Amino acid sequence: MKAIWYDTTGKADAVLVYGDMAKPEPAEGEVLVRLYASGVNPSDVKARAGARGPLAYDRAIPHSDGAGIIEAVGEAVAPGRIGERVWIWNGAWGRAFGTCGEYMTVATEQAVPLPDNVSFDEGACLGIPATTAYYGMFSDGKVASKTVLVTGGAGAVGHYAIQFAKLGGARVITTVSGPEKAAHAKSAGPDVIINYREGDVAAAIMAATDGEGVDRIIEVEFGGNLEISNKVLRPNGVIAAYGSMAKTEPALPFYPMLFNGVTLRLYLVYLLSDEDRLKTIEGLNKMIAGGHVKHAVTQTFSLENTASAHKAVESGKIIGNVIVRIE
Repeated sequence: MKAIWYDTTGKADAVLVYGDMAKPEPAEGEVLVRLYASGVNPSDVKARAGARGPLAYDRAIPHSDGAGIIEAVGEAVAPGRIGERVWIWNGAWGRAFGTCGEYMTVATEQAVPLPDNVSFDEGACLGIPATTAYYGMFSDGKVASKTVLVTGGAGAVGHYAIQFAKLGGARVITTVSGPEKAAHAKSAGPDVIINYREGDVAAAIMAATDGEGVDRIIEVEFGGNLEISNKVLRPNGVIAAYGSMAKTEPALPFYPMLFNGVTLRLYLVYLLSDEDRLKTIEGLNKMIAGGHVKHAVTQTFSLENTASAHKAVESGKIIGNVIVRIE
């Protein structure tokens, strides 16, 4: 099979190799998936670059997200799964070979049925961006009639989170860094868009809520936004945070948060419990099958041009999801 791999970490052009590898065979409890799309996430390029530590394997095929068709099954897997369209989660988490090749084997539960109205390109966005958005939005209950703040609404996670909140019956406020990102965030359907580089963000949020604040925050930058969060979060509100790059070790204002009854949920989508994973997958698939979710695939690359896909993600200039198509 054709695949992309790396034997050491480093710059994309220097370490990513395109070539032939042996086609894998499914073991007991596994399925063999013929992949047609592989999602490129920031975590993938950081792992390849060495930002997550040294390579844990002699050889790695990158990318955790992907979509394709089951071609074979191992023992203890229902033969009826052959021919099923699926999307993949945790394809490269704790294992050497991810989705950036023509074939991969995964545990049967990691190959999730892909709704008929969702393309392979779109399916390759579900494992990390959409799952992160869905779990963060609903892990602390329904959002109907609540006001939700989604920070970074133009990001891959934020764009999904806005849509999920609206479909869940919430009023949504989102923050962005400029006009181009505001236009992209607007396509997800928020009620209010605030440019966080202009004026007093907390004051703008409070004005948009008639001074009442927000019930839940889906947070891409916990440390950098913590001061604002504490000004705008209603009593007994929730901060569901999945990132904090600007301030990786923020000082926590414990007593102000305590006396506001704040629930702080820090989560990594790779580590969901089996119960939470199942609830998230079922809820996410049901929501996207409804046909009302937009998948922001903005750039696609061929398999042999995967290095360019990595560089596009690393540039920080891409608005939307980057996909490697596997013909």
